[in-house]
Amino acid sequence: MSGDHSDAAIARRVRRLETLLEEKGVLSGARLDEIIDASLTGASPANGARVVARAWTDPAYKARLLADGTAAVRELGYMEGSYQRLRVVENTADTHNVVVCTLCSCYPLRLLGPSPSWYKSEAYRSRVVREPRAVLAEFGTQLPDGTDITVWDSSAETRYMVLPRRPEHTDGLGEEELAALVTRNALIGTAAL
Repeated sequence: MSGDHSDAAIARRVRRLETLLEEKGVLSGARLDEIIDASLTGASPANGARVVARAWTDPAYKARLLADGTAAVRELGYMEGSYQRLRVVENTADTHNVVVCTLCSCYPLRLLGPSPSWYKSEAYRSRVVREPRAVLAEFGTQLPDGTDITVWDSSAETRYMVLPRRPEHTDGLGEEELAALVTRNALIGTAAL
């Protein structure tokens, strides 16, 4: 992925935005810190992994999750106070889903934790839409030629999370053990399990 998307470059842009918000009187530095702290409290990919494990073990929950992701994750105590809608898309034998935000880096933070730097990069955001199979291959995700790839574009109003396919030979595992198999990249769709 090309371009200056280093942590230092991103940090400079974030600091400039913070400075502008303070200079314009939109937010004080202390209030901005409160907002950031509140948004990160409890934010972890372990939350999304628990949602997936529940869906894998409870068919009724899975149906609710796919029908109304926001309501279903709230059942487990996630996304309380969040105004975004969550849509969960399921990987199947024939379809693989991947998530991007082409405008910025909208992302279900409370379910996936802080977004990885590559997710915010302009290279990922533009290329995954044009050539998803090639981008997935760069992540080490090789899909059969017949697999359809659907790219979902998150927005300020709607966030997406992938429900990965349950790995084979995991029938005897409980929710905790299943959740441990789920990675953040699988929840975004750049990895398969």
